[in-house]
This record gives sequence, structure tokens and C-alpha cells, in this order.
Amino acid sequence: MGICASSKRVEQEQDSDENVVYVMDDQGGGAGEDAHAAGRKVASLFSQKGKKGPNQDAVILCQGFGMEDGVFCGVFDGHGRCGQFVSKLVRDYLPFMILSHRNALLLGSADVDDDPVFSDASPSSSTDGSGVPSPSPAQLLEEWREACANAFEAMDKELKLQANSSMDCSFSGTTAVCAIKQGRDLIVANLGDSRAVLATMSETGYLSAVQLTTDQKPSVPSEAERIKRCNGRVFALKDEPSVQRVWLPDEDCPGLAMARSLGDFRLKRHGVVSEPQVAHRRVAPGDLFIILATDGVWDVLSNEEVVSIVCATPRKQHASKAVAEAAAQRWRAKYPASRADDCSAVCLFLRDQDWGTTVAAAKAKAAAAATAARAPNGRC
Repeated sequence: MGICASSKRVEQEQDSDENVVYVMDDQGGGAGEDAHAAGRKVASLFSQKGKKGPNQDAVILCQGFGMEDGVFCGVFDGHGRCGQFVSKLVRDYLPFMILSHRNALLLGSADVDDDPVFSDASPSSSTDGSGVPSPSPAQLLEEWREACANAFEAMDKELKLQANSSMDCSFSGTTAVCAIKQGRDLIVANLGDSRAVLATMSETGYLSAVQLTTDQKPSVPSEAERIKRCNGRVFALKDEPSVQRVWLPDEDCPGLAMARSLGDFRLKRHGVVSEPQVAHRRVAPGDLFIILATDGVWDVLSNEEVVSIVCATPRKQHASKAVAEAAAQRWRAKYPASRADDCSAVCLFLRDQDWGTTVAAAKAKAAAAATAARAPNGRC
């Protein structure tokens, strides 16, 4: 592979399920602290195998990512004959590729800043308490967008090199949805039809689910238009009229159910791209957590249902397991004749306070808001 993480001492421990990985570097915690246990303080990870064969999902949490309290978490949903290998390979390398490209951009920017003409902070920048210029939200988004775009492109090229090995990615690939937390800044990069949802609470106690990504499916007009411009075909099968798929110009294959992915090289010349959509958000006081999950979850549970499931979980380390198990149960109830998809999730907690306190406060605010709404002349 073309990426090297040797500049850090990385301590990695795998869960009992090989699809779940925790990573911690020297900055990520105290000496001797177990990566798995420390990871559960900031996030909950879980992957549940479906009924379609090997589990093709993979999830990861990296602590000490880019800064002492920096965090990277990602969910990857593989597909095709080699999907389970593609998702794990991307999981293991993409975080470090993103950080490598981000660091390269910062080094390039530092070289420019050495020029006296550019030595002062620009009007769009602010300074922290130390007087060091900090980028504006727009600058930060552009920096991370470029780093992610470069890293995803490099990752796709690395996968293409695997064609000479046993992992042929002609009709195999993976989605990728990633959340990067740097202090109060949150960057979300998405490729494919996995999804990121934020749980946030208003001052009046109203809990809402905010979708941070767009499902990049062939049914999205802009995605379908690009594919058709490149001579790809988009249509649904008769027995799945609601699922639009991507097909080769002259062959009824492979029927890819997403418009962007890593891998799937036979479709790359026909409009399926590896460019992620990247968004930035400054974490607000009411923001509680982010859920990243594969489409096995979102196909059967709404955003609001997932947020409610997490909030109803007494212990935060069990949050993602509760979501995956609820999705699996819904699959059995909603599609009894179908094989359930793999269901995987990462829940990244945005508050340092005790989870029980957070949940209790959320319930108390919701109860108070409901009482006020029922009261005569009450306000919502």
C-alpha cells in the first residue's frame, strides 16, 4: 500500500468481532490505558452480521486523530464478491490517508505563511487565546474537503492495484461515511448510501434528528444525470420497483444500488464516482451525539427512531448494539421472506458528562415541554 502510518505508535485492539476496530495513538489516552475501554468512553461501535453471507460491514474508531482529543470514526459497507475484504482494507487505511493529506496541506500552507506578504492573519481568520490564527469555518471546511477528496482518490487507486491480487474490485466496492471531530469542529465525509445523523436538543427540550449526509443513490436526479451522461443505465428491476440501480451500457450487470463508491471499477467510466461529499458543523451546546450507520439500519429504521433508541439505552457503550439489534428485529418483522442485511453503527458522543445525566436531562426537558404544551395557554 502507498500509505505509511509509521510516524505514530498506533495501538490497535480488535473487538471479538473482527469487523470492529479501535485505534489509539500516543496522544489518545494515558499510558497503559486499554484502547477498547478508552474508546467506549467517547463512542459505541457494533456490527451485526445479516443473513446474506459474510458480514461485509466494517467500523472503526481512532482516538488522538490529528490532535490530542481528536476523533475519527467511520462505517464502511462492502458489496460484491470481495466486499468484505474491500470494506476492511478501506477501514484500515483511509483514516491515515485522510490525516496524511490533511497534514500535507497544512505543511504547504505553512510554507506560504513564511512569506512576509502573508504573515498576518487574514480578515476571515480568528485567533485563539495564544494568538495563533485559527481558520474560519469556511476555510476549515475547504481544507478538510480537499484532504478527504485527495484521500478518497488515493484510496481508490490503491484498490485498483489490488486487481493483480486475489481481490478483484471490478464489481466489488464499499461505501464510506466518516466523522472527524477536532475540538468543537465536526467534519463529515460521505460516499455512497450509508448515513450520518445528529441528535440535538433545543433549549426547550425538543429532541430532533438532523440528517448530515445525503444518500447517494441512483434515484437522486443529479446522480442519475451524471451516470446517464457517461452512458451508464439507471433502472429498477420488476420485483424491486422502488430500488433504482446502475447498469453497464450493454450488459444487465452489476445493478449497483448506489451512485458513488470506492471500487466498482467497471462502473467508474460510466458515472459512478469516488468523490465524497464533505460538510462542516460547529458543535453546539445542545448537540448530543452522532450516529453513523450502514443502509441495513436506515432501510428499516427512521432517523427519529434511531435517535430515540440511543436515548433510551441506559449505558452508552451499548447504544450502537441496541440500534443494530433493533434494525435486525425490524428486518424480520417487515421483510419476513427476505434475508436481513448486515447492520452496523457507530455512535459518537459529543458531551463529556455522564451518559445517565445526559439521558435524564433529555427526558426531564422533554417531559417539561410536554407538560407546558398540555397546560392551558401553554406555549410549545
